[in-house]
Amino acid sequence: MITNFSSFKVKIEPKPFITQKGKNFSHTAAISFFNDANIEIGFKECAFMEPEILHELISSGEPLVLDECYLEDFSFANYQNSSQAKAEERIEIKNFSAKNAVFNTKKETDFSFVNFTGILFSLEKALFLNGACTFHKVKFTCDDINFIETRFANGTVNFTNVSFNAKRIEFNNVVFGNGIKDFQYVKFNCSNLSFESADFGNGDVNFLNVQFDAGNIWFKEARFGVGKVDFHYSTFGKGNLNFERTDFGSGRVDFRKVEFNSGKVNFNRAVFGDGDVSFEETELTNSKMTCKKTNFGNGNLLFEMAEFGTSDLLLDQAIFGEGNVSFQQSSFHKLSVISCHLNHHIDFRVLACDYLDLSDTIVRDILDFTPYEHKVQITLLKLTGMRLLGQIHIDWYENNLRELIANQKDTNLFEKAEQFRTLKENFGRVGHYSFEDLAYIEFKRYEQRSIFKSALEKSRISALWQYPLYGFKTAVFDKMGLYATSPMRVFTSLLLVYLFFSLLHLISPLFFNTSISCIDADSSISYRMVTTFYYSLITFTTVGYGDCSPVGFLRIVAAIEGFFGPFMMSYFTVAFARKILR
Repeated sequence: MITNFSSFKVKIEPKPFITQKGKNFSHTAAISFFNDANIEIGFKECAFMEPEILHELISSGEPLVLDECYLEDFSFANYQNSSQAKAEERIEIKNFSAKNAVFNTKKETDFSFVNFTGILFSLEKALFLNGACTFHKVKFTCDDINFIETRFANGTVNFTNVSFNAKRIEFNNVVFGNGIKDFQYVKFNCSNLSFESADFGNGDVNFLNVQFDAGNIWFKEARFGVGKVDFHYSTFGKGNLNFERTDFGSGRVDFRKVEFNSGKVNFNRAVFGDGDVSFEETELTNSKMTCKKTNFGNGNLLFEMAEFGTSDLLLDQAIFGEGNVSFQQSSFHKLSVISCHLNHHIDFRVLACDYLDLSDTIVRDILDFTPYEHKVQITLLKLTGMRLLGQIHIDWYENNLRELIANQKDTNLFEKAEQFRTLKENFGRVGHYSFEDLAYIEFKRYEQRSIFKSALEKSRISALWQYPLYGFKTAVFDKMGLYATSPMRVFTSLLLVYLFFSLLHLISPLFFNTSISCIDADSSISYRMVTTFYYSLITFTTVGYGDCSPVGFLRIVAAIEGFFGPFMMSYFTVAFARKILR
């Protein structure tokens, strides 16, 4: 079929034409096709169908076969007027077929208000040379409805309020000219519906309020031109919906308040232009929508108030342009954005999400999780392999951040540690230093546990020293000072250690043959206590005036205290300086 012509010329010749099915016609329509330079680029001959003969065929009630015919100003409305039928009476056509037919009109080719019944309806490879075309309020009740490789001319193509009832409806490789394609309020009731590789040309494409009560639906590799693509308020059945590799053109794409039901929705490798893409308030039940390697162009991408509930939204390796992305007040079972470049603001303030996966992403702008008008209820948040060049706005307490990572079942200790390290760096960058400390503590805890576990896996014998070493690190670095993030905790631990050694110095002479040189055996209890605490203090601080010295077993205690004193004071100095300098 010739599709890229700019003009045409039709000549009716008085010579017979025999169709492939052996049907004879007295005249032939010779059609020449020309390009922009007015050079002939194609030629086609068809049987010329005279209007009087066409009206007789319609009136006969027999199957209407117009294969390979040329028809001028084709209109069922004209037939109804000429036959003086009542305006409210519908024409019924059985087994309509116009394969390889050519339609030409100055205004509009009119199929409206007709009941098409029988086994088939076919416009396969039909060519509309000029003018608009309308199927307004047509009722199809056929087994097969075939628009395969049909080519419509520039102008409005009107399918509004059409009712399709069929086993199979095929618009594969159909070509629409420039102009509005209007499918408002259409009802598709069929097992399979296919717009695969359809070319919708430039102009708005309107599927507003369409009922897709169909099984599987294909828009795979369909092409939309310049103009708005609108599926607003449409509902889909329980079958799968496939938009794989579809090119949505450069206009706005609107899926607002669409009910996708329980079928799988596939937008893999689809390409959107620079217009906004909206899935606001859409619904998907117990299924998943996949947008893997999808290019969303430079417009805003909106999933606000989407209700996916127990369904998944998978955006792995998707390409986000310069527009903002928003999931505000939406709900998902799983939201996956694996291996994406997040170069602009993304609003992750979802209403509910069981699992949010941001693994292997590169973040160059702001990811916003901070609750404002509503709670952000995320059960698990995965940041494994994230390269954070931007910022994450998230609240440690309001977002329950520790549990979001700690409860992950598909990550090991090292991966959890790395996620807390990423958060620590983020909080330091944005100036949330208290959150930075909390993230740092969790990072060190998981890192220490990971090192301990790896050491045990390499050698079971190492357990002899790994357990004591792990216990020492946990007690000293974690419990005593929270890895130098809490000066008050370190100072409290310092006082407890000093008190422990003081009491040890006080009670040891009661059980062992040991003493402190500056305390006589007949000294009072109060004097003994004051002097012992004084002696312990100068030992703990390593001042060592020399007026008191240990005798016997207390020499060992003094040596140990002389080590712990400077260590705890240094620990406090580090924690205090870290807090103040930051």
